[in-house]
Parts: sequence; structure tokens; C-alpha cells
Amino acid sequence: MKRWQIFFLLFLVAGTFIILSKNVPYRKEEGRIFGTTYHITYKSKNDLKEDIAATLKMVDNSLSPFNSSSIISKINNNEPAVLDSMFMYVFNMAQNVSQATDGAFDITVAPLVNAWGFGFKQGITPDSCTIDSLRRYIGYEKIALKDGTIAKEHPETMLNCSAIAKGYGCDAIASMFQSKGIEDYMIEIGGEISMKGKNDKGNAWSIGINTPNEGNSNELQTILQLTDRCLATSGNYRNFRYVNNKKVSHTIDPKTGYPANHSLLSVTIIANECAYADAIATACMVMGLDKSFTFCKTTPGIEAYFIYADEQGKMNTCSTEGFNRYIRK
Repeated sequence: MKRWQIFFLLFLVAGTFIILSKNVPYRKEEGRIFGTTYHITYKSKNDLKEDIAATLKMVDNSLSPFNSSSIISKINNNEPAVLDSMFMYVFNMAQNVSQATDGAFDITVAPLVNAWGFGFKQGITPDSCTIDSLRRYIGYEKIALKDGTIAKEHPETMLNCSAIAKGYGCDAIASMFQSKGIEDYMIEIGGEISMKGKNDKGNAWSIGINTPNEGNSNELQTILQLTDRCLATSGNYRNFRYVNNKKVSHTIDPKTGYPANHSLLSVTIIANECAYADAIATACMVMGLDKSFTFCKTTPGIEAYFIYADEQGKMNTCSTEGFNRYIRK
């Protein structure tokens, strides 16, 4: 075969590949999982609805405290439980984040979250005696993974992975996509997002950060353009209760037993894993602006964007140095 014939053949093959790739559709799936909604967009010649549902079901069966037969529910009820790889991965990550944040993130905070009416069991507003009694069972140091089981110091200790499970759900779908060769996708579960490749316009994915207003306002504070990264946002402006005419946040400080009370309104974390971003965002809402900013600035692999109220109550923002490159110009 002559050289020009080889080049012509390669040109035809490349042209055919480009045409076929352009004909691959972007598909969308949405539904409910973990007590929230999900929205998934992906580019594939195959419909992966059943694969998505199966993956989310696996995460639910492992980590959802609202699922009475899940692994975490069995642990909370002190029943025999065979731990799967999902649970062990998330548990180990949670423990690592707890150590790194000096306990600001702690999956054993479940009894306090329930007592304040934000968890998988609804309680009445706790008094100081109740809080003190529950704090005996709180602390990531009081649980451990040993010989394939969870060892507790106290049977009353309960786990709640809600502040990391949504992010892990995004990671699990992303892993499934990649195993099938899917290179362009955006996965959103309850506001936590994993994305790769490009959108249907051939651009990086555009992600909006909401202004922290109460209610269902969709006003955007800023818009990011991201690819091959994960994002999680945590805030106290939508999930709250009024106790004695005072607004209390759903973010419970594991050390004090009371809802976090500081100037930080929301934090957005960018990281390589959505579960990690999810957990760090929650820890920041416990730590407050100053500690969170220092932590994020000195922790490799993450960028952060903070929205806070200044001394006059005016809304302001600040971010780590590398975050600005993601803001759409």
C-alpha cells in the first residue's frame, strides 16, 4: 500500500470516529435517594439507567440510616452486620477527616443530631442534661474498625454518614461510569457534584453557588467552570429549626452538643473525591470561618469558597488562592 493510501485510510478512520463520537447522545437521569434528589447527565451510546439505580441502591443498603436493613442501621441497632467495601471505605475516610479536623467532623454525632430534630429519629428539643448525657456516646475515638466489624465503646453510640454519603454516592456513580468508558458526565446528589470531561456544548461544566438566602431562592452568588473535579457545599441557611423563637442550625458541633453558631453561612469545597469534599464542607461549618480558612489553605488538594456575615451583618466572601481559577469570567 502506498504512503498516500495509508494517510487517506487514516483520514477516513479518524473522520468516521469523529462523526460517530458526535452522534453519541447526552442522557439524563433524575430521582430520589438518601432523602434527597439526584440529577445525572452523561454521554453514552447506551442507556445506563439500571446501572445507576443499582449503584445507588448499593450505597443506600450500606450507608443509609433511613433504610432499616442497611449495614449502618444494623450497626446502630447493635445487630450483626457484614461490612461491605463501600462502608469500610467511607468509615475509614470519615475517621481520617475526623482526625484531621480535630473532631469537627464526626459520624458518631448521630444521637445529638436526632435529639435536635435533624436526623433519622425525631426528638424534642434537648435540655442541657440531655445533651450532657448524650455526649458520653459521641466521639470518633470511641469506635473502630476491627476484624471486619465496628467496635463500640458504648452500645448507645450511633453512626450517621449523611454528611459524607451523598458525596460518596457521586463517587460511586463516577466509578461505575469510568468502568464503562464514560468520559463526559456530571453527577449531582443533594447538591454534591462530581464531574468529568465536557458538557453537551463542548465546554467545562458550569456550576452555580447559591446565595445563602432562606427559603428556596435560586439566586446565584457565583458560577464556576469545572471539569475532572468534585464539589460539595454546606450551609445553615436552609436546613434549620426555630427553638424558643431562635433559629438553630442543623450543623451540630460534636464537642459542645449544640448547633454551630458563628458567622459562616456556607462553604464550597473543591476536591478530587466528592465524599472527601462533602466531609470537609461539613467540618468547616462546625469550625467557623477563621479555623476553616486556615485548614483549607494549608491542606493540599482542596480549594474553598466561603460566604459569611461580617460584624455589620453584611454578606461577604473569601476564598483560598487557587479557587479563583474556577470562577467563570
